[in-house]
Amino acid sequence: MGELEGSYRVLQTPGTRLGAQFNAGISTLEPGQSLSGNMIGGSKSHGRGLQIRVQGLDDSQEFFDIDPKALGQALLSEVFHSGNLIESDYFGLEFQNMQMNWVPHAYLPNINRWTLSLRGFFPPCRYLFSLQMKRDLMEGRLICTENTGALLASHLVQSEIGDYDDAADRDFLRMNKLLPYQEKVQERIMELHRRHLGQTPAESDFQILEIARKLEMYGVRFHPAADREGTKINLAVAHMGLQVFQGHTKINTFNWSKIRKLSFKRKRFLIKLHPEVHGPHEDTLEFLMASRDQCKIFWKICVEYHSFFRLLDQPQPKSKTMLFNRAKYIMVLDFEMNVPLVFQRYPTDKAYFIAKEILTTERTYLKDLEVITVWFRSAVIKDNAMPEGLMTLLFSNIDPIYEFHRGFLKELDQRLALWEGRSNAHVKGDYQRIGDVMLRNMCALKEFTGYLQKHDEVLTELEKATKRLKKLETVYKEFELQKVCYLPLNTFLLKPIQRLMHYKLILERLCKHYSPAHRDHDDCKEALKEVAEIATQLQSSLIRLENFQKLTELQRDLIGIENLTAPGREFIREGCLYKLTKKGLQQRMFFLFSDMLLYTSKGVTATNQFKVHGQLPLHGMIESENEWSVPHCFTIYSAQRTIVVAASSKVEMGKWIEDLNIAIDLAKKSQDKSSIFLDVSLEQESEDDMNSSHTSLDKQTHHRANTTMHVCWHRNTSVSMSDHSLAVENQLSGYLLRKFKNSNGWQKLWVVFTNFCLFFYKTHQDDFPLASLPLLGYTVSTPEESDSIHKEYVFKLQFKSHVYFFRAESEYTFERWMEVIKSAASTTGRMTDSHETPVTVF
Repeated sequence: MGELEGSYRVLQTPGTRLGAQFNAGISTLEPGQSLSGNMIGGSKSHGRGLQIRVQGLDDSQEFFDIDPKALGQALLSEVFHSGNLIESDYFGLEFQNMQMNWVPHAYLPNINRWTLSLRGFFPPCRYLFSLQMKRDLMEGRLICTENTGALLASHLVQSEIGDYDDAADRDFLRMNKLLPYQEKVQERIMELHRRHLGQTPAESDFQILEIARKLEMYGVRFHPAADREGTKINLAVAHMGLQVFQGHTKINTFNWSKIRKLSFKRKRFLIKLHPEVHGPHEDTLEFLMASRDQCKIFWKICVEYHSFFRLLDQPQPKSKTMLFNRAKYIMVLDFEMNVPLVFQRYPTDKAYFIAKEILTTERTYLKDLEVITVWFRSAVIKDNAMPEGLMTLLFSNIDPIYEFHRGFLKELDQRLALWEGRSNAHVKGDYQRIGDVMLRNMCALKEFTGYLQKHDEVLTELEKATKRLKKLETVYKEFELQKVCYLPLNTFLLKPIQRLMHYKLILERLCKHYSPAHRDHDDCKEALKEVAEIATQLQSSLIRLENFQKLTELQRDLIGIENLTAPGREFIREGCLYKLTKKGLQQRMFFLFSDMLLYTSKGVTATNQFKVHGQLPLHGMIESENEWSVPHCFTIYSAQRTIVVAASSKVEMGKWIEDLNIAIDLAKKSQDKSSIFLDVSLEQESEDDMNSSHTSLDKQTHHRANTTMHVCWHRNTSVSMSDHSLAVENQLSGYLLRKFKNSNGWQKLWVVFTNFCLFFYKTHQDDFPLASLPLLGYTVSTPEESDSIHKEYVFKLQFKSHVYFFRAESEYTFERWMEVIKSAASTTGRMTDSHETPVTVF
C-alpha cells in the first residue's frame, strides 16, 4: 500500500516499509506480500522430522522443519531466506525463554523445546529495529524515564496510525499495549503525538532509533550476580567493555583495553585486569552467578562482543588496473600502510566543488542542529529539567528549521549524486548545476525569518532560566561536557543565522565563477539576492547574539566577576600578556570589554577556569609604550592604579594597543559613567591561591580545554571579536587525508573547521569528534623539499615541533582549506615554552 499525503491512516505492509525512503540494506517483499502473512501461513514442510518455532520481530511465528543432524546455521539460513533478509550479519536468533544467546554452531535437537526469537544486533534497517524497540519497550527491557517512554510511544503511534486524532489515538492505545505503565502516561503520549504532524512512518522509525540509541541503558542486558561481599549486582556487556550495575545505576566499567583475561570456574566469573589498572595486588575481580550454565553463557557473550568490537582487519590493495578519462575525472589513490585510501573520482569543474562545499557544510550544519533538537532535548526531558514554556519557545523555533534543512540536505545530496553520475545513471537531464536547487530553497527559507528573529529571545531566556533553576543549570553544564557538545552549547543556537551568511558567501563565489551566459548563472544570482535580503535583516541581530554568546561563555569560565552580560557591554579582545608583579613578569589572561579591562590567572586545580585578579575601568585610562628594557612592553594607566604588561611579540603588542586606544576613546565619548569599577587589589593573595588546592576553584564544574581562552593561554596569543566574526564566515567541512610528520601512511578523516579549530571524525555520520586541533599559533604552508611529500594538494600545519600534513581532493578544495586555516592560524612568536598539548582527544 502506498503512503498518503499528510495523514498516514493506511497501515503499511512490512515489505513496503522495508523499502521506504532510504536504502535499508535489506530486500523488500514482492508487491502486496506481507511479512506477517508469509511467516504465519507460509510454513515450510521438508519432512525432515525436527520442527522449530521462530518468532519474528513483528510477533508473527513460523515453524521450520530442519534435518535433526543439522547445525544451527541451517535453521538461520532458512529464517533469512523466509524473511528476505540480505544483511544477515546484523541478525541472529536467541532463546526466548532463557537468558542466553544462541550461536549458529548449536546442535538443533537441544533447542527444539524452546521458541527462538529473531533479534537484530545493529540497525541496517530502521523498520525492523523499530519493531525491536517496540517489543523491548513493552517488555520493560528498554530502561528509560516515563517521559522518554511516552515520547517513544508517541512516535510508535504516529508510525502505526499516522497524524493525531483523539478518537483514533484512544482506540489504538486501548487495543495495543506499548508500555508497562501505559495508562499512567496515556494523556502525555497523546499530547506528544499531536506534535508529530506530517511525520512519515520512516521518519517515525528514525526518531525512535535516535531517542533509543542515546539512552544510557540502550542495548544493556542484565545478568544477575553478586560481588565478593555478597552484594547483589547486575553484570552487562557493551561495545566498550564490561559494565557493573547496582540496580539500574552503573557503578563501574572495565574497558576491553584494561582486561587481560576473562574466564569462569563453576559459578565464579573472573576478570583479570592489567596490573596498571588496579595495581599488582588487585588485578583479578570475581563475581558469583546463579549457576555454572549462566556463568558460561555470560562468558561466551563477552568473548563474542570482544571479538566483534576489537577485530582489526586490513584489506589488501587491489591489483586491478584502473582506467579513467583524465580529461573528465581526477582520482587520488594511496596504497601506503597496505590500506587503499581513495578519493572518489569527481568532475573537475570548479562549480562542482563549490556545490560540494555547500553539501559538506550542510551535513555539518544539520549535525550541529541535532545537538539541540535531539541530544539536548533528550537530556532535559530525561531529567525533566526545563519548564514547559521554555521548552516550547526553544524547540518550536528550532524544530521547523531543522526539518527544513533535513529536506534541503537530501535534495543537495541527490543533485550531487546525479552530477557525479553515481546515482540513477539511466536518468537523463541537465543535473550539472546547483543554482535551481539553491534558488528554490533560499526562497523557502524566507518563510523562517520569523523563527530566526526569535533566536535573540531564545538565547536570553535560556540564560535567565539556567541562572534561576539549579536543576537546569546542572543539566546544562553536564551536557556541555558530553562529547557530542564539542562547542559551548549556546554556540549551536547561533548556527541558523550564521548559516545564512555562509550561503551568501558561497553563492557569491558561484556567481563570480560563472560567466553571465552560463545556464546556472541567473538562478545563482537570484538565489544570492534572496538570501542577501534575509541576511541583511538579521545582520544586526547576529552581531548582538555573537556578543551575548561570548559574554555568557566567559561568565562560565571566569571566577570572581558577576553579571558579565550587563546591557551595553561589548567584548573586544581576549589573550595572554605578561604582567609585572613583585615576583617579576607573570603570565595572565586579559579580557578587554567596552567598559573595562579584566586580568586573570589559571589556578593549579582540577578545573580549567580562570580567577579574576583585578578589573580596571576604561574611563580615565591611558596607554603608552615605555622605557622598560623588556621587549614588547607597555604601560596601562587607570584611575586607581598603573600596570606594566608585555606581549609575546611586536605584532601582539600592536593589536592590544590598537584595541585599547579604540576602547578608551569610545569610553570617553560615552555618557554613561555607571559602569566604573574599583580595582580589586588582591594580587599577592591571588598568587597564593595559585599554589593552593583548597580554593573555590575546586568546587566548580570542569570546563573543556579547547575554547579560545585556553588556547590563547597556552600559545601566548590573543583573539578579538572581529577575529571571531571572521571565523564564523570561514567554516568548512570535508574529507582530508592526514599524515603525521614521522609516519608513512595517510589516514582518511572527515574534518570540520570551526571556531579556530579542526575537529576530526572517522566519517561524516559520526555524532562526535575523535580529536580536535586548535589552530591559533600554527603556521600553514605547502611542504618543503625536506619534507619528502611528493603529492598534489598537500598543506602543512606546524607549531614548534608539531607537524601535520593534509591532502585535499582537488585544487579548489586545497585552496579553500588554505584560505580558512590562514584566517585562524597566527604567526606570532612566544616568550616562553609553557606546557602545550597540541591535540585534544575527546
